[in-house]
Amino acid sequence: MIPIRDTITSSNIPVATYSIIGLNSICYLLQVGMGSELDAFIYIYGFVPAKLTVPEISTHFSFLNMLFSMFSYMFLHGGLWHFIGNMWFLYIFGDNVEDHFGAFRFAGFYIICGAASALLHFFLNPLSAVPTIGASGAIAGVMGAYFILYPKSKILTLIPIIIIPWFVDIPAFIFLGFWFLMQFFNATGSGGASGIAWWAHIGGFIAGIVMVKMWGELPAALVEDKLKTLTARKTSPKLQNIHPKPIESTLDLSGTIEITSLESISGTLKLVNIPWGFYTRLYNVNIPPGVKNGTQLRLTGMGRAGSYGVRGDMYLTVVIKNPII
Repeated sequence: MIPIRDTITSSNIPVATYSIIGLNSICYLLQVGMGSELDAFIYIYGFVPAKLTVPEISTHFSFLNMLFSMFSYMFLHGGLWHFIGNMWFLYIFGDNVEDHFGAFRFAGFYIICGAASALLHFFLNPLSAVPTIGASGAIAGVMGAYFILYPKSKILTLIPIIIIPWFVDIPAFIFLGFWFLMQFFNATGSGGASGIAWWAHIGGFIAGIVMVKMWGELPAALVEDKLKTLTARKTSPKLQNIHPKPIESTLDLSGTIEITSLESISGTLKLVNIPWGFYTRLYNVNIPPGVKNGTQLRLTGMGRAGSYGVRGDMYLTVVIKNPII
């Protein structure tokens, strides 16, 4: 299952999430250019529990390095797909969690979840001399927060069936709950020998849940309000999932499509996914300039199939978010 996006649009551009992705990208590019020095670099800046517990190893590292590696490890990755997978999950889930916390608090939340992930890994593997690297633990914290904050959100998920892409909406609590159970089964089963720090993922996820409960009581900094004013979104998602409903006594279907005030003025092009029955269809929908809130767009022949090859139409009602009054 590959998450494509969630169905809750963040109110603001997630500057902290994008900054973290950018910093991880820079670190990965530095790794790629290191060549034969990479293994030593990863051992220095990756999280190695044995640095704290095995005298033969700890003697080669300062206490500052041991402490710093609890944070630096989450910006290093073991390969291209490891890096892409982590950044994609952060991109999917980070924006809404950042909306909840604000950019500055989210950055602190992310770092603390990564550190908590490293600590659980340390307590369960105190003598391990294998360096742990990757943003998975911190991102698991983001997913744990999302699990609590937006359980009824839907995750538009791509399930490849041979060469046919099948898009399906999965409730967030099911998608993330399944992900968490997979981490647990891998940690306690044969996956424990794979070299992947499954318990670190579990620790990050739990830390995210706990911190949502704790940080919810803390007031947001005044600077967060100013930043939100500057980063308010001007466009809606390019890809939207439409949930059509049949119009009584006809072959027609109805649904809604969301745009912003700016898009209603300038016009825009959206890619919509319209699942109906066993079919999933992708279409480009052109939103003309000057469209009003509540305007209906008619998509000819995209309704239900009737007898003798007759098809109904699809009527999409335009919903303008944050309309200008």
